Parts: sequence; C-alpha cells; structure tokens
Amino acid sequence: MPIAADYPSFLDVLWTTFVFFIWVAWFMLLFRVFADIFRRHDISGWGKTAWLIFTIALPFLGVFVYLISQGREMNERSVERITGERAEFDGYVRETARNGGSATEIAQAKQLLDSGAITPAEFDTLKQKALAA
Repeated sequence: MPIAADYPSFLDVLWTTFVFFIWVAWFMLLFRVFADIFRRHDISGWGKTAWLIFTIALPFLGVFVYLISQGREMNERSVERITGERAEFDGYVRETARNGGSATEIAQAKQLLDSGAITPAEFDTLKQKALAA
C-alpha cells in the first residue's frame, strides 16, 4: 500500500477548513449576541436572562430569532457606542492639545530654568509633576 494513501484528499482538507471557518464564525456571532444582550440598558435583568436562556437552550434558533428581532437595534446600539467612544476620545485629544501635555509643561519649565526664574531643584519637581500627570 503506498504511503500517499494515508494522506487525506484535497477535498477532505477543503471540507475541514470550511467547517472550521463556519464554526469560528458561529462563535463570533454567538459572542456578539451575548455582548449585545449584556450591554443593553433598555431591558431588565429578567429580559436579559430570558434571552440568554433562550440562546443557550436553543442556540441556533435563539441566536437567529435575536438577530431577526433585534438586528437593527443591535446595529444602532453598536453605532451609538462607537460614536460615544469616539467623542470621548476626541474630547481627550482636544483637552490634551489645548493644555499642551507633559512636553509643553516641561519645555516651559526649561525656559524658566534657562532664564534663572527657578532653580534646578524646582525644575526637577515641575518635570516630575508633568510626567506624573
């Protein structure tokens, strides 16, 4: 018997790859639904529990019913969350840019040191404060 007969055929490898891909996609979808259920603020804890029991007891049916009934709202909640996070990040960047950040504070302290307005010890203190912030 030739050694090559022990190797799986190309179609077997292709089928296994396809099944693995579908399996990974299923778990990604399942975790996305679970995350959406837990992040929701418009239903009570009992409602969340009911959805979780439904999706755990009947996984395919539960996930597909959730996606059909809540798909649009699920997308709107996701967009709203992303928009809020972006606005928060933009605010942080604007605040940091306006204040100049640590580098600007250290540069200003260095100018004061060079002009003789502060001592090297005071410069080190200001530098440590700027780096800690």
